[in-house]
Amino acid sequence: MKIIVDVMGGDKAPEETVKGAIAAYRELAASDISFVWVGNRADIARIAEDESFDMSQVELVHTETVITMEDNPMVVTRAKQDSSMSVGLRLLADGKGDAFVSTGNTGALFTGATLIVRKVKGIQRAGIGTVLPCVNPVLLMDSGANVTVTEENLEQFGVIGSAYMRKMFGIKLPRVGLLNNGTEEHKGTELQQAAYRRLQENGDLNFVGNIEGSALPFDHCDVVVTDGFTGNILLKSMEGVGKMILGKIKGVFYTNALTKLAALLVKPHVKQMKKELDPNERGGAPILGISKPVIKAHGSSDAKAFKNAIRQAAEYATSGAIEEIATAAEAYAARKKAARNAKGEQSAQSAQ
Repeated sequence: MKIIVDVMGGDKAPEETVKGAIAAYRELAASDISFVWVGNRADIARIAEDESFDMSQVELVHTETVITMEDNPMVVTRAKQDSSMSVGLRLLADGKGDAFVSTGNTGALFTGATLIVRKVKGIQRAGIGTVLPCVNPVLLMDSGANVTVTEENLEQFGVIGSAYMRKMFGIKLPRVGLLNNGTEEHKGTELQQAAYRRLQENGDLNFVGNIEGSALPFDHCDVVVTDGFTGNILLKSMEGVGKMILGKIKGVFYTNALTKLAALLVKPHVKQMKKELDPNERGGAPILGISKPVIKAHGSSDAKAFKNAIRQAAEYATSGAIEEIATAAEAYAARKKAARNAKGEQSAQSAQ
């Protein structure tokens, strides 16, 4: 397997991204995984030397242009086609690698993945699928790619998310919930109400109804669907609350000598909890619905987070999840076609 890595995107590139890529090589190279790094040769070589890393161990594609966080997403296919992100996506599309990872501009990466790598046939909108640290893993779909969506997009997010959870987590019949401000069927805007009906009528989905934000962490669903604007706010709120809770727990344990002694007794358990809540442990999230693996790492990723995003790319590429999504999309299209044909026949009979 060959993983293509954009080492120039993100807030802490290239220092942290190159260090993360080096750490990923040292962890994964023994698993017969090779790497293509895309970025500025001089910058990469400088950091690699500081890390005592032999650059001959990876393939390097030199680019001098970088897509910034302020750039319009369309520059990925227009003004900055020679950027590290654009070049990396084209390498993936051309079959010169098996997965692509970047910490760069989310809009540009989503646009490039959609227009260069292309979507799975039958998928209207791809979306970023982030696994939330709940009682049991919950896939948030979409967590930042689509600011506005239709009710059919939300239905397809349920189809895509269910396929992903079946393959990646072995859940035979994933429970799908619709993020809303109440559990009642009539809650939400016209969009949520229309999406509720579509999800409920889809016999291929295990739809469990509306899910409130307060209930989400407590094993009420395996996939929660929403638009990317709301999903991104939810994701970052959960990350922020997690950091706050860990900080308060640390403050309690450092109150006095007795609490410090108690801290020693529970240190392994607190360390495990910190690991479960730390978004850097997963590192990134796949853009689900794209025909090849594209992983979006957090824009502020440090070396550890970027390394884990690369590891996740390897897991996703070998999971068969994209094939599962393609099969689900085909079944979805066939089901919709059959429904349209039945409706047409019914209309024809009524006209007679």
